[in-house]
Amino acid sequence: MKGYHIWLGKLREGILVIDFGGQYAHLIARRIRELRTFSLLVSADDGINAINRLKENINIRGIILSGGPGSVWEVSHDEIAKWVLHQGVPVLGICYGHQLLAKVLGGKVSRAPKGEFGPTMVEVIDEDIILRGHGKRFKAWMSHNDAVLEEPPSSRVLAKSSGSPVAAFKYGDKIFGVQWHPEVHHTEHGMKLFENWLELTGIKGQWHPSNLIDEIVNNIKNVVGSSKAVAAVSGGVDSTVAAVLAKKALGSNLIPVFIDHGLHPEGEVKRAVVLLEKCGVKPIIIDASERFLSALRGVKDPEEKRKVIGKVYGKVLEEEALRLGAEFLVQGTIYPDVIESGARPGADVIKTHHNVGGLPKDLKLKVVEPLRWFYKDEVREIAKALGLPKELWKLKQPVPGPGLAVRIEGEVTKEKLEILRKADKIVREEIESAGLHDKLWQYFAILTASRATGVKGDRRAYGHVIVIRIVESKDAMTANVAKIPWEILERIVTRITGELDSVTRVLYDITPKPPATIEWE
Repeated sequence: MKGYHIWLGKLREGILVIDFGGQYAHLIARRIRELRTFSLLVSADDGINAINRLKENINIRGIILSGGPGSVWEVSHDEIAKWVLHQGVPVLGICYGHQLLAKVLGGKVSRAPKGEFGPTMVEVIDEDIILRGHGKRFKAWMSHNDAVLEEPPSSRVLAKSSGSPVAAFKYGDKIFGVQWHPEVHHTEHGMKLFENWLELTGIKGQWHPSNLIDEIVNNIKNVVGSSKAVAAVSGGVDSTVAAVLAKKALGSNLIPVFIDHGLHPEGEVKRAVVLLEKCGVKPIIIDASERFLSALRGVKDPEEKRKVIGKVYGKVLEEEALRLGAEFLVQGTIYPDVIESGARPGADVIKTHHNVGGLPKDLKLKVVEPLRWFYKDEVREIAKALGLPKELWKLKQPVPGPGLAVRIEGEVTKEKLEILRKADKIVREEIESAGLHDKLWQYFAILTASRATGVKGDRRAYGHVIVIRIVESKDAMTANVAKIPWEILERIVTRITGELDSVTRVLYDITPKPPATIEWE
């Protein structure tokens, strides 16, 4: 693979987020964007010189230091913290960033009196500007073993919790640290904290993703030039928007390709192609289902399944591109794909997405990812601004690139696919007939590797176990379980166990993200 070409943006005022490898680092930048303020993220592992070079892309009006998996005593980022403090702009440290600021400013950071993970009550001591509107106590999302035990000299303690004696502090007029994660939806008043802090930067908040359409199109033109490119499309919002943007840039030199890998939910191929054509993207359809199933034979590990699918997917695309004389591959990778695949330095691999870590390293195509730094809801805003159908940006639920392969535990077979397609169709039909589809992020069925004893027709039955997963989300980085009315769940269970002889039990997954992911595998 010859490298990524990604949009960075022209010089504009905004916020720099320094990423120390935290799972929510880019979510911080995303929250700042929600407040209509441009933000740009850079990895701390890139070093001070790389961070300095970003001044060519952004007039830095404030800096946020993210959380991270390390300890300030195990991983040294003191130089970066000192550089930040010398920029003369407002600074906000979050979790690891909070501890790092406290350390370099002379505070005491050590093992916390007790680790705090998940919802934690925080007591406000001094609201100052950043805790304005938080009340005396509020619930915040914590995830730490270390803590600031003593505030830096000449600073003020703003908040505390049972495991964090200095849960928030202020140093001087512009430097703040908070132990909790205001960027996740689980934290009360999280957006209010960012809004309060942004006041210190003086930014007016007029940035919007849809305003970047012309810039993204021009970027694609500059990268691809007069060459041909194939666009991998699935009918989902990400790949469709990427293809539409590329079509605006390249015209007839953009060739959309839809690969039928045989792992789609029932009716998904037809739905996807019809929707793509409504968006002005008419794809070449390649039936490679037997090729994918053959490659997956005997593969049980979920990470291996994703990598196998990514490898075959890349090879099929490469073959088609070479046949068409194309040099570039346009795909709809968005940031949740990148962050969960561990594609950032210091980040952990949650699961390999077929279009990120799953692509073969020797892919001969140059990859163009115009949406790589955007979240799903931002892509939906771009789709809406492009005038694409509401069916795409409002009603279309995400379907994972590997399809049902990551919703089947263990080896993928034609028999298992048939069972899951029928169960999944029932879930879709009941949710949509109840009018809930436009209120939910995803709703689908999973086929587990478990078997359970049941009774059918007064006889003992021993069959498959199906899990139903229905979640609400805004950006795919976090998700809450949907509280579906009991009578709807009863109808789903009755239909699945009644219409599928091989299924004896149906479960409802009530685990949010985190600690779970949205998909099963």
